[in-house]
Amino acid sequence: MVDNPAAITTRVAPSFLRVGQLELFARRARSQAHPEALQELQMIVAHLIERNYRPEIDPALAFSDQVVELARLFRARLTSLVANWMRVGYCQVNFNSDNCAAGGYTLDYGPFGFCELFDPRFQPWTGGGEHFSFFNQPLAAEANYQMFWAAIRLLLEDNRAALVRLDELREGFSETMGQQIEAMWASKLGLPSYDASLVNELLELMVLSKADYTIFFRRLSEIPEQLSSLKASFYLPSAKELDGRWERWLQRWRNGITDCGDPQATSAAMKRTNPKITWREWLIAPAYELAAEGDYSLIQELQAVFSHPYDDQSAEVEATYDRLKPREFFNAGGVSHYSCSS
Repeated sequence: MVDNPAAITTRVAPSFLRVGQLELFARRARSQAHPEALQELQMIVAHLIERNYRPEIDPALAFSDQVVELARLFRARLTSLVANWMRVGYCQVNFNSDNCAAGGYTLDYGPFGFCELFDPRFQPWTGGGEHFSFFNQPLAAEANYQMFWAAIRLLLEDNRAALVRLDELREGFSETMGQQIEAMWASKLGLPSYDASLVNELLELMVLSKADYTIFFRRLSEIPEQLSSLKASFYLPSAKELDGRWERWLQRWRNGITDCGDPQATSAAMKRTNPKITWREWLIAPAYELAAEGDYSLIQELQAVFSHPYDDQSAEVEATYDRLKPREFFNAGGVSHYSCSS
């Protein structure tokens, strides 16, 4: 017999209703699994409204109108959520309907990861695929919304006008998601409006230069005049030709942000958008190991650092947490990739 230390972790959330649960009740209603199946679907949707949306949905409305309003609000929350995930480099990794909170907030934290070396296909889960990768999260969100829409649509089949409004919300999901993503990129770059050409070229340059997602955007928030200020975020040295492309991009970008007025105000706004510190598993893992020995000092340090992720930190803290991923941690199991249960 071997004694092992154990812990019980309690996940806290406003509610634990998932899109997958609505999907389950809808499946029962479609197949007429039992006489009360449709009523049960209505009950769980009513509970969702009461639990997560009541401040925004007037209880005096007819139930059909409440359902349509629920669909509108969930679409707004879901698209905003995913855009903000991408803003800070977060990848949900297994964003299926069972892991999509119907309340429109982050609920499932495993497996997940924050993008370090920039790759649109970033996906640290060993069981994951490209469909749940970093830049495919908007598509995963749309698939979840499709499930949500199909489930609640059953409650409106006798109300043609409500169905039309609900279907319009579903048809407009992609456009709404696109608007959120475009606004996010404009915010990260300090631009007055989205510039597809500028963003697309930037992402290509970041891939070519092996840029660190968090460090790069934070350095860019200083509004540097020279490329040398950004090179600390590159995992590989760039060649002369690539440097030339970067210099031209920087000039185009600087010309774009002049429309925003005061450069200091633009820089401050970018720093409120681009975090200084994000979760890096290779910095977190040692805290687990120390805690297993009864030393919680690193846990407490991490809590203090992550309580202010957008603030400039002390030189000592930045030397530890604001740096590129060391080479030995690339492709390291449990650090760069992990299983669903890890």
